[in-house]
Amino acid sequence: MKKAAIGKPVPDAAVQATGGKTLHLHDLKGKCAVLYFYPKDNTPGCTLEGQDFRDQYRQFQKLKTAVYGVSRDSLASHEKFKADLKFPFELISDADEKLCQLFDVIREKSLYGRKYLGVDRSTFILDQDGVLRREFRGVKVKGHVDEVIAEIKKLQTPASKDK
Repeated sequence: MKKAAIGKPVPDAAVQATGGKTLHLHDLKGKCAVLYFYPKDNTPGCTLEGQDFRDQYRQFQKLKTAVYGVSRDSLASHEKFKADLKFPFELISDADEKLCQLFDVIREKSLYGRKYLGVDRSTFILDQDGVLRREFRGVKVKGHVDEVIAEIKKLQTPASKDK
């Protein structure tokens, strides 16, 4: 499977999202998109990160940028998480790890001395042509959404389009 790479169009993939939607990555063309990968619904860090994206959602709309949260949780879990936290954006269920592999976010982690493979908190920005422009890996939640917004603003300035 091809991997997403900075400066290259993201390969298409069909995934299931909340609201009964099948989302094709190529359908994201025409506006910028943020895909933020998080480990698990209803955990402290993932809840805070989702709330930050929710609270800044109007800013993303002004920047004509779609936001999608991605984890390996089921659609049922996502629907509840989305409803409980009143997320105005869709969550993508990546139970088969199609997007996780495409964006290379599965990493070995350790919890209480036990090693396992988990999702590395990561965010990716795609431009209106479906090209991957920026990636953030090993994300720390505090201040991250502001950093993403600042990066989108930079990408949308006329000087950065010449790059």
